[in-house]
Amino acid sequence: MLKVTIDEQTLEVEAGSTVLQAAQRLGIDVPTFCYLKRLPPLASCRMCLVEIEGVRRLQPSCATAATDGMVVRTNTPLIEETRSSMLDMLLANHPLDCPICDKGGECELQDMVMAYGPRESQFRDDKRVFHSEDIRLSPVIIMNVNRCIQCQRCVRMCEEVVGAVALGTVEKGMDTAVTGFEGSLASCDQCGNCVEVCPVGALMSFPYRYKARPWDLVETDTVCPHCGTGCQLTVGTRKGEFMRVRSKWDEGVNHETLCVRGRFGLDFVASRDRIRQPMIRQDGALVPVSWDEAGDYLRRRLLAVESKDAGGLASPRLPNEVLYQFQKLMRTVFRTNNIDCSSRWAAPFDTLGPLLGTFYSRTPLDDVIGNDCVLVVGGNITEGNPVTEYLLRDGARRRQTGLLMLSARPSRLDADARVVVRVPPGGEAASLAAVVAGLVAAAGQALPGAAFADIDRPAAGAGSDGPDRLAAALKEGRSVTVLVSVDLLRSPEARATLQQLNNLLHVLRLLGKGPAMQFLFDRANQMGAWDMGVLPAALPGLRAVADDAARTTLARNWGAEIPSEPGADLDAMLDLCVGGRMGALYIVGTDPLVAYPDRNFVTRALGAADLLIVQDAFLTDTAGMAEVVLPAAGYGEESGTFTNNEGRIQNVRKFREPVFEARGNLAIVDFVAALRNQALRPSTQVEIFDEIARLVPAYQGLTQDGLGADGAFTKAVPTLSAGMLPAPPPVPTAADRLMLITGDCLFHNGYLSERSDILNTVANDPYVAMSAQDTAALGLSDGDQVIVRSGQGELTAQLKVDRRFPKGLVFVPENYRALRLNSLLRRGEYPCAVEVQKAHATLEVDRPGRIWRGV
Repeated sequence: MLKVTIDEQTLEVEAGSTVLQAAQRLGIDVPTFCYLKRLPPLASCRMCLVEIEGVRRLQPSCATAATDGMVVRTNTPLIEETRSSMLDMLLANHPLDCPICDKGGECELQDMVMAYGPRESQFRDDKRVFHSEDIRLSPVIIMNVNRCIQCQRCVRMCEEVVGAVALGTVEKGMDTAVTGFEGSLASCDQCGNCVEVCPVGALMSFPYRYKARPWDLVETDTVCPHCGTGCQLTVGTRKGEFMRVRSKWDEGVNHETLCVRGRFGLDFVASRDRIRQPMIRQDGALVPVSWDEAGDYLRRRLLAVESKDAGGLASPRLPNEVLYQFQKLMRTVFRTNNIDCSSRWAAPFDTLGPLLGTFYSRTPLDDVIGNDCVLVVGGNITEGNPVTEYLLRDGARRRQTGLLMLSARPSRLDADARVVVRVPPGGEAASLAAVVAGLVAAAGQALPGAAFADIDRPAAGAGSDGPDRLAAALKEGRSVTVLVSVDLLRSPEARATLQQLNNLLHVLRLLGKGPAMQFLFDRANQMGAWDMGVLPAALPGLRAVADDAARTTLARNWGAEIPSEPGADLDAMLDLCVGGRMGALYIVGTDPLVAYPDRNFVTRALGAADLLIVQDAFLTDTAGMAEVVLPAAGYGEESGTFTNNEGRIQNVRKFREPVFEARGNLAIVDFVAALRNQALRPSTQVEIFDEIARLVPAYQGLTQDGLGADGAFTKAVPTLSAGMLPAPPPVPTAADRLMLITGDCLFHNGYLSERSDILNTVANDPYVAMSAQDTAALGLSDGDQVIVRSGQGELTAQLKVDRRFPKGLVFVPENYRALRLNSLLRRGEYPCAVEVQKAHATLEVDRPGRIWRGV
């Protein structure tokens, strides 16, 4: 440790600390413009100059390392004069248009001039003017380049954190201007992080422009609803109307950064597609009714179907308290374990449970990224969890974390990775098995209970590394983190993939790597949904339904018996519907008609249920099939908690009132329970949180007041390990047809974000992504309208040629309802074989590789 004295205050700092960091620890205010905590120092603005004893000239505190015995002064007359002069120079060309500038009231230049600036400027020349009008760089970002103070924050944030490299500078000196390529940001992520870090009104949010002043806003700290990263948001409303989103450096996992969905995608709360009042089906049509009428009708219908099975499906975007109460309702009032929380894939609890209990690391993402190696398995992190990608890029570039990628789809993070293994969809299990075998062979160990000899090595994709290189990199690492995309659960091979992940983590532990594992969920509260027990085979706390002790404890506290047999997941519930055995199917906040990977089957199944109840904020496709529709509060209209990918539980706060006749989700669950002449206790959000903290082991000891600005971490609760799992799966053979896969795209996540008018202005049109090799072979060009056809159906969308995309794959994002992508898919079959042809043309193929084109 080093001793440093600043303004006659002494403290100890670690070697490598800067003078600015030391001053901040002492609470001494040193002004800065170009400095950002998450970026390397630039020292260009010269606002943070300080005097150092024994050094002739003033030194930039942001870029000066502290040394033992250093004596620093931050407020001498020379420093004050220098700061005043620097500000006078900035004001020489800065337009004095504060009354109309969107940054007015929260402008760092305003604050600096008030605190340190001259009372009167010495400059009398005309101000430099780049443009007489503001420049619309994109649908969401507008620029007044005349206000720019050349701090370079926006350029560096875009390149070094986001990785988009969409902004740059032209000219030099006082004529330096920030701009996009040819005055446009058409190629950028539209994330708005440049707007967030701009200290003045040079870069502004177009959707927020001229709508409000900072002092008009009521600001509410909450959590983003769009993915499982769990970013901190501060939502600004004016007279109850949504205005904007910003974020804070010192709170949450995201450190001020947000993706396009988080910053610009919250206007969905004001969507015109809200359900206004309860509805019941009469003569084949949904008819609005009062809550009392809906209750009377639903009571009769529930009684009529009481002798049949019941089932429930709840969205992993709902708060923990709603999910907990929903599974309690199904288990104690409807007396069934037929409950699930995903409409896209099944979670095999027999392999998932031991994996979560043995290896899941409920610790800050910053800490697990700090491990020597980070292996990302499956999915596309750039589009599924953008802010997690920012943090991983920071780890790779500044902390020298070794990034290792194993996936079917490429991502922008591949450019920062040491090893990239491209595998066919469904081939992750075989590749992981090969990595395990490589680790065992390299370590010269034989692991009991494992059969890893003579494993076929999967062929690496073109331009990618092989599993052997991945095994070597893992062996060299001192500590390892494995981040797992839930896209892996789409495949019929999901169980085998989870088994091989378990194997890999066991081997890494035996090799002393101290492995940590976290999922990359693409739904805001998927971790919470699992923890709350919204699973057919797992109770709250991820304890098996067959666990007599766990079941007895819950039954005693709930005052009702819990069925002892595992229930049906969504797949099995739909089978019950088709077989005429499903009485009441209760769906809350989710849309399986759009999401389930077989539209024909799910349509038939939902239509065959005796009673379909849908509780939602929006009139979804599934709600359109319901017999009873109950209008629920949406995001921002009720308080609760989310549990993110890290296992961090955070407050989701209410910032507007429910609209029309919508009621809170908890109130509706109570309403339904009362129709069965039962009551759920407790029933308020705070009381339910307290019960969760008492009965769910990972949450024990938590209090609502104790969550604070950063939330609190749930505890890892070890379970009995399944031990080493045997036999790797066979290596999948290369298909001689194009194979369709899906997932999230950058601008949309699920189907909620499509109700955002702002996101729809920046999002790509529905598209089909393919490799350059495949499109060339088919005679297709970027931008063509193409037809994608499977044995189930077809769709038409615009072709997007991706030169990094692997040969043989076709990607269509799942986020566009109008495409009806699930019409092409068949349950249990993923990826799906398809043909692709240009719209308005026919394509004949007589054998693989030989293509004839006709009209």
